[in-house]
Amino acid sequence: MTKKRPDGIRAYDEPAGGWGALKAVAATLKQQQVVVQAPFTLLKANQPDGFDCPGCAWPDPVHTSAFEFCENGAKAITWESTSQRVGPEFFAQHTVTELLTWSDFQLENQGRLTHPMLYDALTDRYVPIDWSQAFERIGAGLRDLPDPDLAEFYTSGRASNEAAFMYQLFIRAYGTNNFPDCSNMCHEATSVGLPLAIGVGKGTVTLEDFDHTDAIISIGHNPGTNHPRMMTTLHEASRRGVPIIVINPLKERALERFAAPQNPIEMATFTSTPIASAYHQVKAGGDLAALKGVMKAIFTRQDAALCAGLPSLLDDDFISLHTAGFDDVKADIMESEWSQICRKSGLAQEALESIADVYLNAKRVIICYGMGVTQHSIGTKIVQQLVNLLLLRGNIGRQGAGLCPLRGHSNVQGNRTVGITEIPNRALLDGMERAFGFRPKAKKGHNAVESIEAIIEGRSKALVCLGGNLAVAMSDPDATFEGMRRLDLAVHLATKLNRSHLLTAKISLILPVRGRTDLDTQATGPQALTVEDSMSMVHASRGFLNPPSELLKSEPDIIACIAKATLGDKYGIEWDEMIANYDRIRDKIQAVFPEFYDFNARVRKPGGFRLDVPASRREWRTKSGRANFFAAGGLEEDQRMNEPDVLILTTLRSHGQYNTTVYNLDDRYRGVFGRRDIVFMSKTDMVSRGLQEGDVVDVLGIESGSQTTRRATGLTAVEYDMPAGMIAGYYPEMNKVIALSDYDAQSGTPAYKGAPVRVQLAR
Repeated sequence: MTKKRPDGIRAYDEPAGGWGALKAVAATLKQQQVVVQAPFTLLKANQPDGFDCPGCAWPDPVHTSAFEFCENGAKAITWESTSQRVGPEFFAQHTVTELLTWSDFQLENQGRLTHPMLYDALTDRYVPIDWSQAFERIGAGLRDLPDPDLAEFYTSGRASNEAAFMYQLFIRAYGTNNFPDCSNMCHEATSVGLPLAIGVGKGTVTLEDFDHTDAIISIGHNPGTNHPRMMTTLHEASRRGVPIIVINPLKERALERFAAPQNPIEMATFTSTPIASAYHQVKAGGDLAALKGVMKAIFTRQDAALCAGLPSLLDDDFISLHTAGFDDVKADIMESEWSQICRKSGLAQEALESIADVYLNAKRVIICYGMGVTQHSIGTKIVQQLVNLLLLRGNIGRQGAGLCPLRGHSNVQGNRTVGITEIPNRALLDGMERAFGFRPKAKKGHNAVESIEAIIEGRSKALVCLGGNLAVAMSDPDATFEGMRRLDLAVHLATKLNRSHLLTAKISLILPVRGRTDLDTQATGPQALTVEDSMSMVHASRGFLNPPSELLKSEPDIIACIAKATLGDKYGIEWDEMIANYDRIRDKIQAVFPEFYDFNARVRKPGGFRLDVPASRREWRTKSGRANFFAAGGLEEDQRMNEPDVLILTTLRSHGQYNTTVYNLDDRYRGVFGRRDIVFMSKTDMVSRGLQEGDVVDVLGIESGSQTTRRATGLTAVEYDMPAGMIAGYYPEMNKVIALSDYDAQSGTPAYKGAPVRVQLAR
């Protein structure tokens, strides 16, 4: 007799995409009670005359089709264009104390914010406030701080280039570089590791390179959920016979097989296309060891070839002319023992050698990677090992080859390009002085972890958030939440209500903003915003829907109003003129960042333009003037991993969410429906702990020794095909067991994918 599985857990055997995706889009349209224009809205997504999807940052093809949205893009768009509203009447009916008992899904599912709101501690409710009064309160609160460094200014990757640039302008004029942003929590290891290696913190490939590649290595990401439009590219490559090697702990359905909704044959015949030609389930935290194993196999084959008098398997001319550090890396790799590599990675030597064979047999290789690589305590080192692997055969700066970091939010890369960084370089400071006549501070500011530490310790007194759900996104939410409640001032620019808004300070304000789909009309008429995708393409985005309320302001407008209320006429910055016509903002971006030359002319062309990526043409803007190999060092274990019964936690996004936003409670491809209170475990680990599927367990975070201070309770254990020695659970719920101090020392990226934990039956 087959044992009954837990409620909401059942096998889902369909391919990714296909009819399941279309059914999910229809259900989303119904659930969100979208406006009448909803179908037309989807048709305007990612079109030259439309708006950029507020979801992922995958680039648009040169020749767009009528349907350039995916299932999760449709969720993001309809989530924003819902007809549901959260206005003064809603807040009058619900206290903050009551709303804190709601789930994150319930909070964000109520609809669009319509009015600026101020928290009233006497009634425990948010109450309406005029815009002018809101700006006066914020300006006074920031001016009253004895030091600008007592304020933190967070940025979500959803913000446009124009909003992000205005934000950093205001904050640097205010006098601080405290710029925590969502990059700090996702791809900061890329932003730190790549400039040291290749001179630029961005990927080197274009979408067209995928048409010319001979092999793709996909490591540490789940495109079917986090950037589904990428699946069209992988689908086409697979059908051309390009080997796609996947290195990932969990079997993700989209990387196994995919049915393209735009392929009439697959849809009509209920067939699909295999994606991965080989799928290697690396142990969580084992990516560095796996990459060292692949390179060890390459070096071993290289030495054998040279001994036999055969041609070199490496690109010796490229290595000699363009790189530095090769000998150190080879020595580091060859010192690593196979036994240690295999134990740490969870992969057999034969498997790693097979990856090396595919790499060596391909002239042009692209490596795609996501947060499964970056969100580790050694994330920067792992990123640099990916570069090492590509440099061995000259696979950077060649058509059909290169590095493809998979960014999350639609403009997280653009935010960084136009100045959202806590570490301003000389070029940025020179540009600001050139464009605005003042030189900002050069002192390093706070990243996300440092900002939260300062808030918890009382060293920061104010927080302004340009979008996002910072408190929920960070690790160790218990400590983070309490720190937020001790602030003097908290300001949130947002489209929808979320939990961070409910962690009220002495003065708390929610400022409703226009979204990506909303028409943005200023003094000179309708305005376009711009975004940069993950392949450095910059293009325009034009909303067209009537905003949910006549009171809504755009993010650039709100930032300018806060700046005027805080700074007055300091430095003579022409805030009103820039808001009247966003072309003037772009003129200033161009003045600060010369790579945006002819910005307004170039962005008006269909598809926009690509920013310069010097490494793409083998120009290395590093200190050495070359692409640098980086030795990773040994494969020593975190001492906490050696303690009894310790497992490695990796956090996941469900198919029904994007970052901290939960669209629905289903994770279709993993067979989870209507719930999120689960933890995935291998059968081996369940048996060794005397657990059965369906048992209710607690997950305990580990700091040092046997100390445990964080606990996630009441989770249902679900058996899943994954390596032993690890568990997986949903982000952000599992942040509860991750220590704020658990991050990559080089980049500050929290170790969301590699935290030590224990699992035990619920108390």
